[in-house]
Amino acid sequence: MKRIATYAAFAVVILVHSLAVHAQDMASFATGGYASGLRTEAMMHKMDTNHDHMISRSEWIAFQKEVFSMLDKKRTGEIDQSEYMSGHPAVAAFATGGYASGLLTHDMFKRIDTDDDGRISRREFLSYQLKIFDMMDTSRTHKGMLGPGQFFATGGAPAS
Repeated sequence: MKRIATYAAFAVVILVHSLAVHAQDMASFATGGYASGLRTEAMMHKMDTNHDHMISRSEWIAFQKEVFSMLDKKRTGEIDQSEYMSGHPAVAAFATGGYASGLLTHDMFKRIDTDDDGRISRREFLSYQLKIFDMMDTSRTHKGMLGPGQFFATGGAPAS
């Protein structure tokens, strides 16, 4: 019995450590403001269109495509920095103010603009967002799905 308790305690330590390492990976890839604005109960609810308390990869992509469309005001398939920085009202109304504030910063623009040409293409935006999804997708049993455990794991707890 004591051995089982020791193994269980060890498993918890490993899990907590892996989530902390995962949090550091996410923080180095995104900004803290983006991560905390994203990982809220309100954002999970907005993305969870079928209301199963899970975010599928397809729900994630559909949400991110909508955000990109809101930012691409000129409908060119690319967002320049001016379009990006002026997108707060539309994105905040669609998502949340915290998400919009975390996403629509100069630092996030630079992180998403991977070819450093001063514009974010649709491909760059979606590729970046899919990397975020993949970092959050830590479940071994529900790959391709984010449950509350993955969605909230590295940045804040569900809003009360």
